[in-house]
Amino acid sequence: MAQGKGSSGRGQRDLKVKVKSARGRKLSSTRWLERQLNDPYVKRAKAEGYRGRAAFKILELDDKYHFLKPGARVVDLGCAPGGWCQVAVARVNALGAKPGKAQGRVLGVDLQEVEPVPGAEIHQLDFLEDGADDKVKAWLGGKADVVMSDMAAASSGHKQTDHLRIVALCEAAAALAFDVLEEGGTFVAKVLAGGAESELQTLLKRRFDKVANVKPPASRSDSSEKFVVAVGYRGAISDNTPFPG
Repeated sequence: MAQGKGSSGRGQRDLKVKVKSARGRKLSSTRWLERQLNDPYVKRAKAEGYRGRAAFKILELDDKYHFLKPGARVVDLGCAPGGWCQVAVARVNALGAKPGKAQGRVLGVDLQEVEPVPGAEIHQLDFLEDGADDKVKAWLGGKADVVMSDMAAASSGHKQTDHLRIVALCEAAAALAFDVLEEGGTFVAKVLAGGAESELQTLLKRRFDKVANVKPPASRSDSSEKFVVAVGYRGAISDNTPFPG
C-alpha cells in the first residue's frame, strides 16, 4: 500500500526516543529506559497526574466490570506507589466530589511507606501476618466491597519461579478477601500466565458468581501478566475447601 507524505515507516521510527548505552549501564536497562520513554501510557500517566502507568489497568478493568462504584469500600493490597488508590478515590467518590453520589472509602496497605494519596487511608502493613484481616476490617469499620491487588514478587529472572511466586501472592490475597469481603463483593488481582493458577481459578469459581481472566490494553503485549476478576462473592462456604497446595 502506498504511504502518504510524511507517513513513511522511517518517519514513524524517527519519532521514537533512542537511548544510547552509557558505560556501566546494562543493555537491559537501556532497553527498559527506551521503552519507558516511548510508552504512551507512561506519557498519559504523567499528563493526567497518576503515579504510574498501572493506573490505566484498573481504569480499563473497571470500565468493563464496573466494581468501583460511588459509595464502595475498597481495599488495595500492595498499594505502592498509589496509582490504583488514585483511581479508586475518584471512582468511589471518596472525597465527596460528586454531589448527590454516595461517598466511598479507600484503604491502601503496603509493606513499605507510601506517599499519602488524597482521599485514601494508607497503612504500612504486611497483609500476610496473623490478624491482618481483622486490622483491615477495623480500619474500614466493617467489610469491603472490593479487594484488589497489583502485587508482584521481586523478579528472580526465572519465568516459572516468578509465576509460582505471584500465584502464591494472589492466593494469599484471595484468602484475605474471603474474610473481609461483603457478599456480592469483587476480587481483582494480577497473576502471570503459566499453569499454576488453574487451582486458584477453581477455588474462586466456587466462591464467586463469575470469574474472568483479562489482559487490559494497558498491560504490555510482551508481558505474561493478566488479571483475574471475580465478581459476586457468595460468602463463606460450608465445606471448608482448602487452598491449593
